[in-house]
Amino acid sequence: MTRFEQRRRLLGTALGASLVAPFSSTARAASNDSVPCAPARKPPPIPSAQIDHAIAQLDQLVTAQMTRTGVPGLAIAVVRGTRTVYAKGFGTREIGSGQPVDADTVFLLASLSKPLGASVVARQVGLGSVSWDTTVRKHLPWFTLSDPEASEAVTIADLYAHRSGLPDHAGDRLEDMGYGQTEILERLRYLPLHGFRNSYAYTNFGLTAAAISVAAAANTDWATLSEEAIYQPLGMTSTSSRHADFAARANRATGHVKRGDRWVVGPGNMPDAQAPAGGASSSVNDMAKWLAMMLGQGMFDGKRIVDAAALNAAVSQQVQSAPPGATHPASYYGYGFNVGVTESGRASYSHSGAFAVGAATNFVVVPSTGVAIIALTNGFPMGVPETITAQFFDLVQFGAIKRDWATLYGNALAPMMKPEGSLVGAARPASPLPPRALSTYTGAFRNDYFGPLKVSEQNGALSLAIGPVPMVRPLTHWDGDVFTFTLYNENASPGTISKASFLSDRVTLEYYNEDGMGTFVR
Repeated sequence: MTRFEQRRRLLGTALGASLVAPFSSTARAASNDSVPCAPARKPPPIPSAQIDHAIAQLDQLVTAQMTRTGVPGLAIAVVRGTRTVYAKGFGTREIGSGQPVDADTVFLLASLSKPLGASVVARQVGLGSVSWDTTVRKHLPWFTLSDPEASEAVTIADLYAHRSGLPDHAGDRLEDMGYGQTEILERLRYLPLHGFRNSYAYTNFGLTAAAISVAAAANTDWATLSEEAIYQPLGMTSTSSRHADFAARANRATGHVKRGDRWVVGPGNMPDAQAPAGGASSSVNDMAKWLAMMLGQGMFDGKRIVDAAALNAAVSQQVQSAPPGATHPASYYGYGFNVGVTESGRASYSHSGAFAVGAATNFVVVPSTGVAIIALTNGFPMGVPETITAQFFDLVQFGAIKRDWATLYGNALAPMMKPEGSLVGAARPASPLPPRALSTYTGAFRNDYFGPLKVSEQNGALSLAIGPVPMVRPLTHWDGDVFTFTLYNENASPGTISKASFLSDRVTLEYYNEDGMGTFVR
């Protein structure tokens, strides 16, 4: 896969599932009926001392990964039954600050927001405000897909299972351009659909549309609903789905990226537009309370927080997220969760999260062991949290680490930070065709999905301006009517190069043409 979004998808699907929790090959896929994530046979009980030993090894596991990678900060929590039995921070909140990470340090959760938010939806399902099969348009009547029948039929379940037919990571590049939540959701109608209910493609903004419709049914906004439904009842006082709350925390982790051999503070991002899918923030102490509720099938501290049946639907196999291969079984997704069966035959669910500008997160729950683990880091995704949680559950289930998880995850995620574009690494033509008069290329161009584009000439050079708060990029001549520009943001790794190919009354921007939507007409 060459697109950055497709590489990112590894975290949420094949990696987060087939490596951490391989799946049974007996489940149905792409069905409206849930498939309980049950092992073929009941696994034997795990000696309590073996779990004790796994917990005792965590300091060593974490230290080894921090030494290996240099990731600035990391926090871990383990829940056993209803109790948090381990919660600890390591490293620093920000390089050079001297501020240590502890169990109350707040991190951006990235895509861990999806399962956390799914429990909010499950709570509303249990209350009867909505059902998983409620159509999105019932409470969000303006939401539209490119197919009229799909627009009428698409449900909360369809979007939480990523089976709406929207393209992979639909809308993400609109967010990078500065569009707000409603503007992005309205523009999804221009995208082609690929197999309504019989395909899988991971979409932050598809899931966000479902969540916003659930909030609308409750006559409130998503962040407030999340507080009232889950955060406040569980006592998660450092958790929020508003970025402003994260930014105001005194004890918060700053995102970092790697430049050569050095970790540096990343450019940051503000993910409110996709808050239900990637905009929550929390500490491991808070998330341990959520994990205790999950292990309790909706119960926490003797109180029913979420209906068990509604929650069970979310952690049941709802769609095949990746087909089986020669060396791995198929992967499956529930409603906001990767779900499956571990190598020892135990039902499990999990999820990873990542921001390329500086966050990597993971949790794994294996209910039959009574154990759950969460790892939050402030470094860009390179497999650190997944490695630690996989090693830990190897120790829990087998008493020993069975695979070289660090290498497996490192190799799988290494492509994430590679720059994008067909001209990356290409030599400039030795004798390029000259451009036409620069005034030939200037003007205002239109695109229904991405919005307006303006190409201007100043001091003998071209530049383009795109987005609601125009992002201006200089254009460099490449060959004939082809120019180039560079990008760096959440979805464009450093070194990304895009072609801008002019033809008559239009220009096609390679970076924005992933779904054939990158042509702007004068």
